[in-house]
Amino acid sequence: MDMTSPVVPTEHEGALPIRVAALYHFTSFADCTTLRAQLLEACRKLGIRGILLLAQEGINGTIAGTDSAIADILAVIRALPGCADLEVKFSRAPALPFHRMKVRIKREIVTMGVEGLDPRRDVGHYVAPEDWNALISDPDTIVIDTRNDYEVAIGTFRGAIDPGTRSFREFPQWFRERQQELKNEGRAPRIAMFCTGGIRCEKATAFVRAEGIEDVFHLQGGILKYLETVPEPESLWDGECFVFDQRVSVGHGLKPGSFDICHACRTPLSEADRKAPEYEAGISCPHCHAERTEAQRRRYAERERQMQLASRKGTQHLGADPAS
Repeated sequence: MDMTSPVVPTEHEGALPIRVAALYHFTSFADCTTLRAQLLEACRKLGIRGILLLAQEGINGTIAGTDSAIADILAVIRALPGCADLEVKFSRAPALPFHRMKVRIKREIVTMGVEGLDPRRDVGHYVAPEDWNALISDPDTIVIDTRNDYEVAIGTFRGAIDPGTRSFREFPQWFRERQQELKNEGRAPRIAMFCTGGIRCEKATAFVRAEGIEDVFHLQGGILKYLETVPEPESLWDGECFVFDQRVSVGHGLKPGSFDICHACRTPLSEADRKAPEYEAGISCPHCHAERTEAQRRRYAERERQMQLASRKGTQHLGADPAS
């Protein structure tokens, strides 16, 4: 896709008028405070909602708005130092999938907690979506899902290893323990990694290379680009892909998925979960029902009532402070 050309909505996009842009780029920012103010003002003027993270190592985030607004804000971001080659994945939504716009300054744009990694220098080999099937179908390739356990639970590539991590910070320790097992088997592994949009693999592959493994690959553009590019009959992806907005998940062709999310514990919920007796919209689900007190349930119930009231009025619900 030529990201600099005008965007002309298709007939299908008419039913999904909102454009969602997942983006990241590793570059060097000297003054994140000034950039934060600049981006927040620009996004508010354009009516864009979502979240952008800034750090000295670059920018990461997901934002949504009209086609023209997204085109305008991407022009602003690409004009930032070193961001001309910004990585962007597009999808569509029937309505804005965020309540507000946030621009936050962080230590890392994706938190791994390992000092000294530089994805601009040490990243693994990129594999285009159309070449991914051949790589992961090779029995000598070890395929690793670098996402968290709740993401993996709703969809992953066939044969991929699930590290079972609750956060990306846990990945280095998991890999070091797994690496020793590989060494004990007496082989130098070929490793293929993937994540939602590609950013976690930028750091994961840099980390694995720093650990002494050279034959490291990752899916360029992540799962989102694969689901957009590879026809479903040829796909080796099973399930749906978790996304960090109100859509919760997407499927092949980046169509909105079937999962909802529990507002109490943030766990993705399948249709079966929503039919369980422990499920109560906005209050509890089968994954958290036993862990919540009655006081918490009452608080969640009031929040849900306020959200529904705000939705009927067409206003923001409690806690959706547009200035944050």
